[in-house]
Amino acid sequence: MKIKLKQLPKLTAFLLEFRKYKSMPGGNEASWNDLFPILTERTSTTSFDTHYFYQDIWAFRKILESGVKEHVDVGSKVDYIGFLSTITSVTFIDIRPLVTDLPGINSRAGSILDMPYPDKSINSLSCLHVAEHIGLGRYGDPLDPLGTKKSCAELSRVLAPGGSLYFGLPIGRPRVCFNAHRVHSTGQILEYFKGLELVEFSLVDDKGRFLQKVDPEKAKDQKYGCGLFHFRK
Repeated sequence: MKIKLKQLPKLTAFLLEFRKYKSMPGGNEASWNDLFPILTERTSTTSFDTHYFYQDIWAFRKILESGVKEHVDVGSKVDYIGFLSTITSVTFIDIRPLVTDLPGINSRAGSILDMPYPDKSINSLSCLHVAEHIGLGRYGDPLDPLGTKKSCAELSRVLAPGGSLYFGLPIGRPRVCFNAHRVHSTGQILEYFKGLELVEFSLVDDKGRFLQKVDPEKAKDQKYGCGLFHFRK
């Protein structure tokens, strides 16, 4: 177990608490061999990842309100896919297929750069916090500096006329943080999807606030926000 120097006071307090616990009635059941120190969760509020929390709820609500019977997702967080399967039939596309026996989920191996669907064939489609990774090798995919742009083109290709795309990724000063992710401006994303209509833009800003239905210009000063785009073909 590796302990950082700044964690030593917390570790000391943990060990003192363990000794106290051991001295209490029934405490002898706890063994030194089974110690499992958790040193970072004594917080004043419940913490959460604002990007994933808000984006998944945002997309889930929209798909629920749409009433679609079938939905296709490309590479989003599997918790979101699981919850989504309670309201619609979901096909999950990823280069690393999801192995689960949960009803309502169909997993297919596939790449966001070459989706196993014909042109204009998907009526309801989502891709959340995925496209920014493509082409950086993070998930074993081939290196490609145009990975995000090509991903957007492929999502546009398979989206049916009248269909909805729920798309999210980091928004801010454009840059490449190899090999984790890219950050794009809203202008870049709107250009990548220039053949689609922007129905709504929402934002999780640098302060972790969820700003619904705002002007894309609202994101121009962000460092690492999360842009949420609802497009329609």
